[in-house]
Amino acid sequence: MAGEDRIRPATARVSGEQPRRPAFDRSEAMPRGGSIGGVLLVALGLVAALGLVYADRARAGNYILALLAGLGSIGVLGLFALAAGLLRWSGRGPQHPLLKSVVDGAFDAIAVTDQKGRVFYANAAYLDLIGAVDANDARPIERVFIGDPDVSESIYRLLQAARERRRLQEEVRIAGRPGERGRWLRLRVRPLGEGPQEAGMTVWSIADVTRERERQENAFLELQYAIDYLDHAPAGFFSVDAKGEIVYLNATLAEWLGHDLAQIGLSPLALGDIVAGEGAALLTTRNAAPGEVKTEIIDLDLRTRTGKPVPARLYHKVAYGADGTPGPSRTLVLNRARDRDGPDRTAEVRFMRFFQHTPMAIATVDREGRIARSNARFASAFERLLGEDRSILSVVSERDRPLLEAAIAKAGEGHGDIAPVEAELARDDRWATFFVSAVDEEERDGEAAIVYALETTAQRSLELKLQQQQKMEAVGQLAGGIAHDFNNVLSAIMMATDFLLNAHRPTDPSFKDIMQIKQNANRAAALVRQLLAFSRKQTLRPQVLDLGEVLSDTGMLLKRLIGEKVTLEIIHGRDLWPVKADLSQLEQVIVNLAVNARDAMPDGGKLTVRTANVPAEESARLGHKGLPRADFVLIEVSDTGVGIPPEIIDKIFEPFFSTKEVGKGTGLGLSTVYGIVKQTGGFVYADSKPGATVFRVFLPRHQPATDNRGEEPPAVAQALSAAEQAARMVTDLTGEGTILLVEDEEGLRALNARGLASRGYTVLQASNGAEAIEVLDRHGHVDLVVSDVVMPEMDGPTLLRELRRRDPQVKIIFVSGYAEEAFAKNLPSDEQYAFLAKPFTLKQLVAAVKQTMS
Repeated sequence: MAGEDRIRPATARVSGEQPRRPAFDRSEAMPRGGSIGGVLLVALGLVAALGLVYADRARAGNYILALLAGLGSIGVLGLFALAAGLLRWSGRGPQHPLLKSVVDGAFDAIAVTDQKGRVFYANAAYLDLIGAVDANDARPIERVFIGDPDVSESIYRLLQAARERRRLQEEVRIAGRPGERGRWLRLRVRPLGEGPQEAGMTVWSIADVTRERERQENAFLELQYAIDYLDHAPAGFFSVDAKGEIVYLNATLAEWLGHDLAQIGLSPLALGDIVAGEGAALLTTRNAAPGEVKTEIIDLDLRTRTGKPVPARLYHKVAYGADGTPGPSRTLVLNRARDRDGPDRTAEVRFMRFFQHTPMAIATVDREGRIARSNARFASAFERLLGEDRSILSVVSERDRPLLEAAIAKAGEGHGDIAPVEAELARDDRWATFFVSAVDEEERDGEAAIVYALETTAQRSLELKLQQQQKMEAVGQLAGGIAHDFNNVLSAIMMATDFLLNAHRPTDPSFKDIMQIKQNANRAAALVRQLLAFSRKQTLRPQVLDLGEVLSDTGMLLKRLIGEKVTLEIIHGRDLWPVKADLSQLEQVIVNLAVNARDAMPDGGKLTVRTANVPAEESARLGHKGLPRADFVLIEVSDTGVGIPPEIIDKIFEPFFSTKEVGKGTGLGLSTVYGIVKQTGGFVYADSKPGATVFRVFLPRHQPATDNRGEEPPAVAQALSAAEQAARMVTDLTGEGTILLVEDEEGLRALNARGLASRGYTVLQASNGAEAIEVLDRHGHVDLVVSDVVMPEMDGPTLLRELRRRDPQVKIIFVSGYAEEAFAKNLPSDEQYAFLAKPFTLKQLVAAVKQTMS
């Protein structure tokens, strides 16, 4: 028999009728415990047997054996009956008639099965539901629904759960008889309990949920109808959450914007995908009080999938939570392009587009500065800075707030020609210019002024950067010019002191004074070198360096410089890329930064020098101004000192700027660092707060195969620095030959000529390049030309070209207070020459001459 034939309608259970038959309980059909009458009867039988024994003592033994045999047979048969389940011990637990009556009269059909699946108990609702003929017709669930393919899978899962002693619920649909509707049943299974009597017992319940499912289906159909109506309504509708993601978009709006709803489900849209320009900010940056429900009318352009604008009017409703967080919006969209209002509609749409898409932020305010209306640009730039009162005054900093307030007050009084207000914004270190104009009295409607705002953060930053760059360049040019003139003066002083030292013995009273002059001249030369470093006009000897080795060699020097109060820690980066720099100048950078850190820790502290590779991706993320996306090697010098005040940190690289006491510093330490790093092609940045100051030096990674930056031309390769000359000096500095000395400073030329002549050379003199050519024409061949670079009429490079035309083999040494790179670019790349930087001593000059001539 099919399942639908076994299941009777449960209308009686739903309407509240009492069960039509009693519940089936197998335990009631089982033998119960005996009564007192049975006990008395057994006792009388035993007494009679004893009386018979006493009456006939001759046969007493047989009677006793027969009695014991009878009692034993009854006991054995009783045990077999208990084992077979025909008898059971009387329950000793307390009975619960109230609970049993509740289960017996329950609306849901309930059955309890034993380990073998036999129905142990079934209430009246269960018997009525399965159409049982009598109490003995109580069938288990699987037999009730046998032959019904729509239910068999669910029954199998329920039986499996019963065997595994776990709970499970299934809902199945039972087909009705011909002419009757099918029904929905909810089947549940669970173990009865864990006690010894409940072990293996399973509780089954069946509830008729047909009406519940019908209500759900009706609600679903109504919802489908509402969604279908909303989807195809003559107006657009969408919902956007606080993150700006579209959570719903109806079919009408999707059609207007050219989107496929199926694709939207696979790839969700953001608000910026359907709103043109900065209009999205009007919908996502609004502020409201906690718990407020806010509705606004906004005119803006939507954007189709192809980028075409669609003018629309939005009725935007948002409910804010108790914490002020906006919930998903409910936004109604009217397509203004489909209106047929004539020229007025066209003009309105045209004005809306102008108002919303202008790059200038616009807002109308009342006399107190409260914003009445604003465009998309204003919402994008300033909405997050507004307070709860939505006053435009809260956008600017407290320092500049009175200026904007006064401008709005003037506009409220009808004044014209109100001066623009340049103000710093309340947060984010941003700036803006506010232009305020009055509103005509007949058009005010509570609005006192129109405020136009133009953010000038980038412009101001660029102006400040340009001013700083121009100032640094001006100071650099001044420093370079002073250094050149100083070098000439110092060269003369140092040359004169060399002559005096040669003429005086160490025992002479004036010898110490001459040495003091020489030492001060050397100090002055060091200051000049620092000026040249800042102006980036010093001579560099770049070579490929491993920063790890450089720091290891410099470590002992740094420990001596910083003293015992300061702890030095050097952290070497692994597998550092090579860099190309002047070794001595790079050491100068590290030393200057270390000394600067030491002076910031008078009571002691910690100095950390760290190196690391900075790949291009990381350099782009660092956000340092001016730092390009490229590979760098980082030198980071940090200390735990007092820090640099924010108001002066932008000035620390300027020459002669110092916060130290008079006589404690020249103000050239950090400017020297800045110049050397810049001339090397690197970048230096400083970050500071109390207790932590960090200088970061970024040097470009040297690529041997592709990077030829800093490679010296053959001519520069022959140039000898003063340190190299001193290292190569020989004991015998005398020589012979003819030298043409070209120098525009007469005093210095005379001293140089005197020094060379004292070493055995024949010296011809000229004050400039043109005069040198005349001297050469008169005298003929010379062995060496020693020439200044910057001279009137004809400079050094021009002189060299003229000399090469006359004598291609002539040798030349250029001397200058400027860096040789300043003039080397004006010479052919294969030009051969030597270079001697001013100021120099007599020994350095004659050593360079002898080295070049040999």
